Formats: sequence, C-alpha cells, structure tokens
Amino acid sequence: MGTTEDTADAVDAADARTAVLVREAMDRATAELPALLDLSGPARAQGRRRRARVRVAIGAGVLAVATLGAVTASLLPGGGGQRPVEDVVAAPPASPTAPPQPVHIEPTPGESSMAGLPPAERARQEDFQNRAVGVLQSLLPPAVGTVQRTDLKVNFFQATKDGTAFPVIFSVRPSGEKPQPCQEVRGRVCAKATLPGGIEAHASTIPTGTATETEVSFRYGRCNVRLSVFPHEASNTSAPVTPAQLLDVVRAPAFLDLVRAAEAQPMEEEQRSVPGG
Repeated sequence: MGTTEDTADAVDAADARTAVLVREAMDRATAELPALLDLSGPARAQGRRRRARVRVAIGAGVLAVATLGAVTASLLPGGGGQRPVEDVVAAPPASPTAPPQPVHIEPTPGESSMAGLPPAERARQEDFQNRAVGVLQSLLPPAVGTVQRTDLKVNFFQATKDGTAFPVIFSVRPSGEKPQPCQEVRGRVCAKATLPGGIEAHASTIPTGTATETEVSFRYGRCNVRLSVFPHEASNTSAPVTPAQLLDVVRAPAFLDLVRAAEAQPMEEEQRSVPGG
C-alpha cells in the first residue's frame, strides 16, 4: 500500500494535469471567437464580459470532467487511488462456535474422572469427545436423540430423547486379547457384518431386566472397539437402536476415521486380563 507522501504526490500531479487541460480548452474556445472591434465605451466592455463568461464556463466543464475521471480511476483496480482510511471498515473476525458443555456425572467414591487429568491430556480427550459427538449424532438414528459428551470418562457419552437419557459407550481400548464373538445365550440376540478392510463386527441385543442394551464390537489394529447404547434404568426403556442400525454406524467412513485416530494415539489404558477373573 502507498504512503501518505505517495498519495499527496499523486494529487499534485492530477491537479497539474487538470490545470493544463483547462488552460488549453479556454485558449481554443476564445481563439474561435470573432476579434473585438475597435469599439469604445459600452460595446468594448460587453465584448470583454462575453469572452470572460466563455472562459469560465469552459473551465468549469473541463474541471468537472477531469475530477470525475480522477475519482473513477481511484475506484478501479490498479487505478493508483486509495480510499480514505475511515471508509474501509474491517469485518469482525468470525468467532468459532464453542463446543457444548459436557454432562456432569459425579464419580463414585474412589473413581477417577477427566477432571483429574493433566490439562494437555484432558484437552486432547475432550477434543476427541467433541469429534465423536458430531459423528455419532450424524450416524445414529433420530430415535436416540441428542448426543452429548460427559466429564467422567473419554469413552462415556449420553443420548437424550424427550427427557429420557440413554448412556452410550464408545471405546477404543488397547488390548492383547480379541473380543469374544457374540453368543446367543440368556436371551442375547446376535448379528454380524463385515466392515471395510475385511473386519468382522458382532452386534447384539442384551437383556437387562425387562429392557435391552444394544452393542457392537470388533477388533481394529491392537484395540478392541465397542459401541453400546444402554437402556434408561429409571423408566426401564430399552435402547432405541437396533443391532442392524449400530452396524451401519460402525461401517461408516467417519466412524472408522475416529477409530483409526484413537488406535494410533490411545486415550484409554490397555485392558489386561485378571488371572482367575
């Protein structure tokens, strides 16, 4: 951008050009007027006045045209002109939408929560939770309701529909053991599907009293992946999602991208088997 001195020089140059144009136009116009006769008295004075009026009119017209041209040039790209600083109003920066606050769940005595994590690790886990909320919200059926993260564990979420809350677990946990295949025992109903990359996933409905939980699990890299929607205990309302719907969720590219990220940089401690457990 030009400096104030550059702008002043440009204005002086424009004024000089305008003065030359005015002078040349007046000289041409007055040269075409008939020569004044050798009159005396009123006639001679009238001739001088007529010549002066012509000069003024032509000068004003040329000045107006020159001014209009200078203003137009200043508004064109590359015209060399600059708008006054006070006319340029910067647009306010767009403020990013803050992620929703998590659902607070009080830890049980002796249980840890995300509040006890180092700040950097807590921020990393919360960022993952926010990404997971967006993916789950877009993929789960509308009957599940609004998905929110919680402040208890990185793998713990909550879905709420018409005031009824359904706990949700989305876990990508390192483990040296593969998850057990679904077995149709004690009222459990199983389904399975092959995900991209030849990964076999098992889904099931699991009775919990008179309601049911819906779950899908599979192995990805060195992690066991689990997505579960639990019933609402107070009203004994079953999870509002079917095994087939959960299988559709876990085969979606956006969901597998989350799994890939969590497998590459785990946020959950490695699952270890307990001898005799």
